[in-house]
Amino acid sequence: MTRFEEKRESYVVLVLTSIQVIHIVDAMLIMPLGPQLMRLWDIGAPQFGVLVSIYTICATVSAILCALLINQFDRRSSLIFLYTGFIVSVLCCGLAYSYETLLIARGLSGFFGGVLNAIVFSIVADIVPENRRGVALGKIGIAFPLSSVAGVPIGMLLANSFDWHAPYYLILLLAVIIGVGILSWIPSLQSHTENVPAHSPIKQSIMILSEKNHIKALGLVGILFLGGFSVIPFIAPYMVFNVGLEETDLPLIYFFGGLAAIFTSRIIGKLCDKHGKVRIFIIVALISIFPILISTNLPPVPLWLALTASTFFMIFVSGRFIPAMAIVSAASPPHLRGGFLSFNSASQQLAMSIATISSALIIGNSSSGSLTNYWIVGLISVTCTVISIFIAVKIKTIN
Repeated sequence: MTRFEEKRESYVVLVLTSIQVIHIVDAMLIMPLGPQLMRLWDIGAPQFGVLVSIYTICATVSAILCALLINQFDRRSSLIFLYTGFIVSVLCCGLAYSYETLLIARGLSGFFGGVLNAIVFSIVADIVPENRRGVALGKIGIAFPLSSVAGVPIGMLLANSFDWHAPYYLILLLAVIIGVGILSWIPSLQSHTENVPAHSPIKQSIMILSEKNHIKALGLVGILFLGGFSVIPFIAPYMVFNVGLEETDLPLIYFFGGLAAIFTSRIIGKLCDKHGKVRIFIIVALISIFPILISTNLPPVPLWLALTASTFFMIFVSGRFIPAMAIVSAASPPHLRGGFLSFNSASQQLAMSIATISSALIIGNSSSGSLTNYWIVGLISVTCTVISIFIAVKIKTIN
C-alpha cells in the first residue's frame, strides 16, 4: 500500500465517520428531547414512541428500495443523492412548528438519513481490505460515542438555552460542511458493477435473500437492534421521571458515556482484527447484559451513580455493534454487498421500529408521572442479546 493510498484511505474513513456522526446525531437527538417535547405538546409515551419510530419506519421502506437499486449505481452517486435528501430533511425538522409537522419531517429524515449507514459500510468494505477492516470499522464506530459526547450534549445545551429547533440548525450547518468533504474525497466506486452478470433488481434481491448466510447476518443485525432499541429511546425519560435527574443533567449522561466509548470503540475494533470478530462479539455482548439490567431497574440514585450505570451501558451496548458489523460486512461478496447492506439497513430500521413501538406499548405512566414496566423491556433486551450470540457463531465471512 503506497503512502498516497494510505492517506486517501484515511481521508475517506474520516469523511465516512463524519457522515455517521451527523446522521446519528440527527437520529438520536429526538430521544433526549423527549421530556421537553412530551411536556411542550402534552403527549405520553405512546405518542412519543410514534415520533421516534416514524424515522425507522420510513428508513425501512427506503432501505428496501435501495436494496433493489443500489448495486446498479456508483457508490459515490448513491451517497450524494441520499445525503442531499438528508440535508433537506434536517432543514424541515428545523422549520417544524407542531407535533404533526415534526412527525412528517422525522419521516423524511428516516427516508434519506436512515439508510446512509448502508452506503457507508459498503464503501468501507469496497475500499478497506478485510484484514484491516476491523480497525476501520472501529474508527467509524467512534461515530456513535462521538455523537453522544459532543453532538447530543451540544444539541441539548442549545435546546435548553433557546428551544428544541436550535440544534437542528447546527446539524444543518455541519451537514453542509461534510457534504463538501464528500464531493472532495469520496472516489467513484463501480467495481461491484464490473465483470458481474447483469441481473434485474428483483432477481438480484432474490439472490441476496435466498442465501442462507445473508439471512443469518440479517437476523443477527435485526435481533441486536431489537434488543438495543427496546431500551435506548426511553433512557432519557426514565432517568428524569424515575431516577430523579434534572433535564439539565441529561447532557452529562451522553457526554461521559460517549467519552468513554470513544476510547473503547477503537480498542474493540483492534481486538476484532487480532482475536477474531466473532469471539470479541460474544465477549462484549455477554458483558452488555449487566448494564442493560442495571439501567432498566435503576431506582432514584445520586447523579454520579446514574452516570456510572449509563456510561457502562453505552460502552458495551454500542461496543457490540462494532464486531457485529465487521461480521455482517464480510458476509456477502462484493457484487451483492451494496444490496445486501441495504437489506441490512432495512433489518436494522424495522427492528428499531418494532422495538420502539413495542416498548411504548409495554411502558406505562404511573399517577406520579414515572414510567412503569421498564424492567420488562430490559429482560426482552437481554433475551435478544443471548439469541444474537447463537446466530453470530453460525455466520460465514468472506474476504
